[in-house]
Amino acid sequence: MGKITSLFVRKVLGVASGDFDPRAVLRGVGIDPDAPPDPKLMVADTDYYAFLRQLVRDDTAGTTLPLRAGAAMRCDDYGAFGLAWKSATNLRESFGRAERYARVLTSVSTYQLESTEGGALMRLNRAGERHLGMRLSNEATLASIVSISREVASAPFNPRAVFFQHAAPATVADHEIYFGCPVHFGAEYDALLVSAASLSTPNVLGDAGISRFFESHLAVEVSQLADEETWDRRVRDQIARALSGGIPVINHVAQRLGMSGRTLQRRLRQSGHSYNALVDESRRQLAERLLAQTDYSLAEVAFMTGFSEQSAFSRAFKRWAGQTPRSYRIRFTD
Repeated sequence: MGKITSLFVRKVLGVASGDFDPRAVLRGVGIDPDAPPDPKLMVADTDYYAFLRQLVRDDTAGTTLPLRAGAAMRCDDYGAFGLAWKSATNLRESFGRAERYARVLTSVSTYQLESTEGGALMRLNRAGERHLGMRLSNEATLASIVSISREVASAPFNPRAVFFQHAAPATVADHEIYFGCPVHFGAEYDALLVSAASLSTPNVLGDAGISRFFESHLAVEVSQLADEETWDRRVRDQIARALSGGIPVINHVAQRLGMSGRTLQRRLRQSGHSYNALVDESRRQLAERLLAQTDYSLAEVAFMTGFSEQSAFSRAFKRWAGQTPRSYRIRFTD
């Protein structure tokens, strides 16, 4: 299941305008509105993208929403990851932390620092259709990187250029003002172009010893996440195998895994997941695979993913992928 830190949900919600109930929005993506912010608490990527689509449509200045969210980010918001970023000796090392440890914040994105003449590209790699939710998320992500880079750098920081794969909004003026450089849409990748001088400029609070301490902490977190992913995959596999007979009850899946339903619930809770979220993700993954790799009719795909009606399946798939099942399938036809 694709996961993104709940920190991003709270930050976007904090800068959004519009007629909505913040507490209801948080509950809608599985966040307790009364709980303190916790970057380790994850939300499903599909819920996060749907959340962004909802807010940007209600926001009076929707095209700047991801920029405002990025500008609000601070290192301390990110927990151990932010402290490792802040204590790195320069921005090159900070970006290196993202390459190695961003997994503690998301399972759907990776970063790559790629050397170029006179500097480097800080590339954001995220697979999938560039639907509205993902486009907004990518803009907010690069805006966040710029914000925390400006926070830690000992000299004023602007990238030399910014690149997005998706098409440009109606105006790019706000983007170029925020990033302080040319912003190119319809590019081959999502990335910041950063000068060698900026990469080597010392960070204000850079300390090699402290940085190593937080790196070791992050390494442990990443290892624990890998163990959780293996467990999640086993649960999702059992759910997917049973879907053609309807949504399996948790006790049935638990029995197939050699445990009680109560034990399965406890293990899922300890890993920050819910059974319903894994069912939803299993249905989405199976639907995408059937649409892309088979000729089953939409009614048959709906049945095989546990839906009694094709219309309910179509609504759910549009929520997951931001497009209809038919539109999704067309991408894979000759």
